[in-house]
Amino acid sequence: MGERILLVEDEEKLARMVEMELKYEGYRVEKAFDGRTGLEWARSGEFDLVLLDIMLPQLSGMEVLRRLRKESQLPVIMLTARDSVMDKVSGLDSGADDYITKPFAIEELLARIRAALRNHGGHDSQVLTAGELSMDIDRHRVTVRGQEVELTKKEFDLLCHLLENKGRVLTREALLDSVWGFDFVGETNSVDVYIRFLRSKIDEAFGIKLIHTVRGVGYVIKDE
Repeated sequence: MGERILLVEDEEKLARMVEMELKYEGYRVEKAFDGRTGLEWARSGEFDLVLLDIMLPQLSGMEVLRRLRKESQLPVIMLTARDSVMDKVSGLDSGADDYITKPFAIEELLARIRAALRNHGGHDSQVLTAGELSMDIDRHRVTVRGQEVELTKKEFDLLCHLLENKGRVLTREALLDSVWGFDFVGETNSVDVYIRFLRSKIDEAFGIKLIHTVRGVGYVIKDE
């Protein structure tokens, strides 16, 4: 297990209870208490599923879902006190994967979460992570703590290759072959230059240490 769930719920007492139960089951949980924050985090590419209340401040759950569905098929289960057929139809037609009415038994919620994750099969795009950094390959998007990092294509490709080999030390020659291509004509210090670019935008900008130098060998990404 260990899937990451975003809970968007403005009733803090309920949110704490659900968070506690989900963590007990082995899920990782983050909470947002308004629709605008929930939408921002849901877009980060760092979550496997969203539990989304309908009645939220700033943006309603329906509006969050509508905007999210323009760019992502991340599984969403709607949480609401409303129990009318039309409300359920509206939520499902807007792209919700499931719908559960408050008050609910935690066992039912857990079963619905398992079903949504099973049906979805994980992220709607390949996501690589290291520490607080997340890379959504299909969307060509990198975030740290939910904040987007602007990278050039070559910086993105280099970071992607390092993340795909997280924990492995890669020589400059291997990085040149994989990222620049076997027919690249130039010096291996091109790798050093782009490593400096990445460190400036990620390690130094966010005060973290992900890209490590192994003297005389090359570079490696490690979880902070």
